[in-house]
Amino acid sequence: MPVFLKKLLIWGSVAFLIYFMAFRPQGAADMFKAIGAGLMAIAAGLGDFLSSLMT
Repeated sequence: MPVFLKKLLIWGSVAFLIYFMAFRPQGAADMFKAIGAGLMAIAAGLGDFLSSLMT
């Protein structure tokens, strides 16, 4: 991927996140809560898997 395109996508994503948090704070909070819950579910599943390997 060309460097210019990569930088453009990164800055565009940052700008969108700032806009999203500024004008839709409840939606942004819900999105981050859902991401956090998903990461916690993945961590719990990994922990359960590793625990079952040890028994």
